[in-house]
Amino acid sequence: MRYELVVFDNDGVLVDSEPISNTILAGYLTELGHSTSYEDSLRDYMGAAVHRVHDLIGERTGQRLPQDFDETLHARVFAAFERELEAVAGATDVLKQLVEAEVPYCVASSGSHERIRVGHRKTGLDAWFRDENIFSAEDVGRGKPAPDLFLHAAARMGVAPERCVVIEDSRLGVQAALAAGMEVYGFTAMTPQDRLAGANGFFDDMGKLLELLR
Repeated sequence: MRYELVVFDNDGVLVDSEPISNTILAGYLTELGHSTSYEDSLRDYMGAAVHRVHDLIGERTGQRLPQDFDETLHARVFAAFERELEAVAGATDVLKQLVEAEVPYCVASSGSHERIRVGHRKTGLDAWFRDENIFSAEDVGRGKPAPDLFLHAAARMGVAPERCVVIEDSRLGVQAALAAGMEVYGFTAMTPQDRLAGANGFFDDMGKLLELLR
């Protein structure tokens, strides 16, 4: 394989969480008086840490979200995960093949450590990840599209950025990977290819990923 480290985004790449979380986020913002459709949420917040929601609402309305916004949002999302969340089709097979090929991998997500672990426990992906290869935007000062999270993950895994490849399904994630000096492949099962502009390649089925990385 051409790369020494495969860096996976989590939401939408490993766990099929984006439809769930963006439906809940759009509904909650609308409930608070900030009319937001599901499509709006995907466009503005997919792939971002929750601070982006606060930033955009503040910029657009001059208002602050409630102090308990994050706590309430996370509680609603986690409850839905327990009911509905599944792994992305083929994700487990990809991880198994990487292990067999002795290729290191990790996850670098805009979500919190708690969100990552809740999703992995529900879907069985916790069998493939340890604390040592789970990285969250909580670990760095700036989330995607800043490169900080990906650079942090590479440093902790002991691999130079140019030897890493990122697997992403969001515009902000692709921008972060490129800013980090890493190659990136866009997963288009849910995201139109034109929203992942700049990626080194695209695929719409996890079964096709390893061929791209060889």
